[in-house]
Amino acid sequence: MIQLFKMAFRDLGRNKRRSILSALAVSVGMTLLLLMASVLAGEMRGALQNSIQLQSGHLQVRAKTYEENKISLKWEDLIADPQQVIAKLTTIPQVKVATPRLIASGIVTLKDNSKGVQVVGIDPTSEANQIFRQGILAGDFLTSDDREGIIIGRPLAEKFNVQVGDQVSLLINRSSGDTDEQLFTVRGIFTTNTMNYDENTVFMPLAKAQTFADAEDHASLIFVMLQDQSQADAVAAALQSSDYQIITWLKLNELTVQLEDFANSYMYILYLIILGITATVVVNTLVMAVFERTREIGILSAIGMKGRRIMAMFLAEATLLATGGVCGGLILGGLVVAYFTKYGIYIGDYGVSGILMGDTIYAYLTMQDVTSLTLVTYVITLIASLYPATLAARMEPVEALHGK
Repeated sequence: MIQLFKMAFRDLGRNKRRSILSALAVSVGMTLLLLMASVLAGEMRGALQNSIQLQSGHLQVRAKTYEENKISLKWEDLIADPQQVIAKLTTIPQVKVATPRLIASGIVTLKDNSKGVQVVGIDPTSEANQIFRQGILAGDFLTSDDREGIIIGRPLAEKFNVQVGDQVSLLINRSSGDTDEQLFTVRGIFTTNTMNYDENTVFMPLAKAQTFADAEDHASLIFVMLQDQSQADAVAAALQSSDYQIITWLKLNELTVQLEDFANSYMYILYLIILGITATVVVNTLVMAVFERTREIGILSAIGMKGRRIMAMFLAEATLLATGGVCGGLILGGLVVAYFTKYGIYIGDYGVSGILMGDTIYAYLTMQDVTSLTLVTYVITLIASLYPATLAARMEPVEALHGK
């Protein structure tokens, strides 16, 4: 075996430029695979984490009849006395934070501009809302006793040309089914770097939202963050009640999970195309080597070298090319992925409806992806090299000696 690899190494050295280019093709292919896998994983991971932090939490507690799509404010669809439920939740060790939120449909109006938004009443002191506090770009965050202030996202502020301290009109649906419109002062402008969310969400203190929507002490849901998201099913099972819905982050983010599965399926096709191209380069190199060494193969056959050993010799060459290419790809791909892990890929307001993608995608490479892509690259390269290896092994000695 060692002798075979020595011969293979020597044979590859006969045309160093061609061998290096073949290994480089494998390296580039491997780099593209790692980059594509890491960008896809980073995109889906970022969208899921955005949704969990901003919208779904790890768990949500809702009234049995509450439907998210309808954003109902009828009292029978809301949680009465949410603090009582929160007191029970905070006794569970896995629960990191639980906070009530009241959600209503609204329209922001300023002069001739208007925009449909989701109005969210929050407890400004809750740790769950720290992401919004940290995202304040101008002005101040809300206070619990503020009855005239709201904060809005940067995209909405830019669209309306609104500054901190300006007043806007906000109309919402109320629990009675009618509407109410009031003037509010913009206390702050925030960003979560999620354009779609920031443009369509307005925050106000929970107490004001309850009064504004005539919901008294009711809440649409209780937003729950856990110490570990893998504990969601266990905590949900422990909280099961005939009075409430307990919904986990996986159920709340079905669209994102389904999109990830679809994207993975689509990416497998792209992976195969890239591997097919790189494998073709290796095959071309070995086929050329077979025809260049026809007489040599004939001599080897004439002195007794069996066909399977000739095949093994060319497979050894393919193995060396694949090894060099994969190692180079791991180094080059690692550097490229590390760059995009740190600096990301800015995509602006591009996104998919219903998916909370940030404006920057950060690459995220897992060891599982590295291992699987390395093995697949090796296997496909070696399978592709079977053709030239078989071609060499089946040569007739007499014809090979005559260079036919």
